[in-house]
Amino acid sequence: MIKIIKKYHKTFFFSIFIALILTIFLINYSFISIETSSSLDTPYIWSESISVKKDFIKWIDFNVSVEALNATYKLDIDSYESDFHYNWIELLSLLACKYGNNFNKFKQKDLDSFAKQIKQYGSVSEVAKDMKYYNYYYEAYSAILREFLGFRDDETYGLKAFLPIAKNYSFSHYKDFGTSRSYGFSRTHLGNDLLGSIGTPIIAVESGTVFHLGWNQYGGWRIGIRSFDGQRYYYYAHLRKDHPYVPDLKEGSIVNAGDVIGYLGMTGYSIKENVNNINVPHLHFGMQVIFDESQVDTSKEIWIDVYNIVEFLKKNRSSVYMSNKETKDYSRVEF
Repeated sequence: MIKIIKKYHKTFFFSIFIALILTIFLINYSFISIETSSSLDTPYIWSESISVKKDFIKWIDFNVSVEALNATYKLDIDSYESDFHYNWIELLSLLACKYGNNFNKFKQKDLDSFAKQIKQYGSVSEVAKDMKYYNYYYEAYSAILREFLGFRDDETYGLKAFLPIAKNYSFSHYKDFGTSRSYGFSRTHLGNDLLGSIGTPIIAVESGTVFHLGWNQYGGWRIGIRSFDGQRYYYYAHLRKDHPYVPDLKEGSIVNAGDVIGYLGMTGYSIKENVNNINVPHLHFGMQVIFDESQVDTSKEIWIDVYNIVEFLKKNRSSVYMSNKETKDYSRVEF
């Protein structure tokens, strides 16, 4: 009888142990499912390229100079209708390999040399075959710049992305990415502040879906727009008190590049909504690059320095007009 009882006790405790392991597994699986579904179960459909995968880019140090952006852009545009069309992202990737990602070394003659080699071989593959990091740079720069060039509303090939400040409105900015911030907790600045006047119309840089809209104690009234392919998230913060957005804008809204989405202000740094606690009126403009859904709304986010992108986009500004005199709302000038 004693042996039977001991055997029963062993079986009982073993069963409890197994049940405990299964319970822990199921709880962890539930948390993983909840976290994943919170990122994926949205009213938006992203490209199949943005999915859960093992190997993806975890970090980008975007150092491409405005001189290199302008030069490769010009070559791409000028060659579009010629016998050989150059791809500016391929050219930038070759230059990044040559310079070790230090674009302070950029020289026009290096770009011309790469262009000559690509045309000679008929593609970039032969030129890049011995470059260890070419594929990395090409994937990274494609994720950032893919939708900047293409066919525009007037059906011409050119720059599709817009400066986030409307045409004929002045602003200033400086290299402030990575500087320290202390409100709430010590952190680094993950964007570029564009200083301007309250009420300046803010422009959608790229077409996409409104992902976030409303109050955030750090950004005040803010808008987050995710590109249609899911790889870029544009963040516009510190919008105007009382009237931060254009009418009818909401989460899930589709916006087009060049559209007016809101108005520059100085809200934020407050748990209470609609408070001006920013000292200087400005737009905080940020750009997050996404290679996997695990990089959305987590500590794994990749934010890049957009200072040179802002400088580059000065060549394409959206013209606006007051479309509603009662509310003093603005709209873009259509072609």
